[in-house]
Amino acid sequence: MTSKPIIRDVRKADFEQWQALWAGYNAFYKRTGPTAVSDEVTRTTWARFFDAYEPMHAMVAEHDGRLLGLVHYIYHRNTTMLGPACYLQDLFTAPDARGHGVGRALIEAVYDRAAAAGSPRVYWNTQENNDTARKLYDQVADLTDFLLYRKTI
Repeated sequence: MTSKPIIRDVRKADFEQWQALWAGYNAFYKRTGPTAVSDEVTRTTWARFFDAYEPMHAMVAEHDGRLLGLVHYIYHRNTTMLGPACYLQDLFTAPDARGHGVGRALIEAVYDRAAAAGSPRVYWNTQENNDTARKLYDQVADLTDFLLYRKTI
């Protein structure tokens, strides 16, 4: 890749390419087979990106008509700040496009969107052993000492 990718909002015509990236992202987190994200969840998530009443957003990195990466982010209220917090929920770069600044460009685009929306904070989490991504994350954000707890209901 000789030039920087274009970072833009996802378009309805992107569904097939987005879905391939989404499948790669879910496979990375071992959400396949019995733990796979259902088609219903995938299609509902996709529809939410185009619903103006939803706080969920998606951008993609494109180069020469090919989608190289995706980022999904969500705004929500927070008890410790006036503006909405921005949760960067999903970030994925196609394996053959890694190391070319795609992930960084997507994160920076979320920073820009969050600032424009009046959000004073963007945050995300990743698996502790996601060493490749963490090398980038250590350059573009501060690691906190918070741990994530959850219970599936």
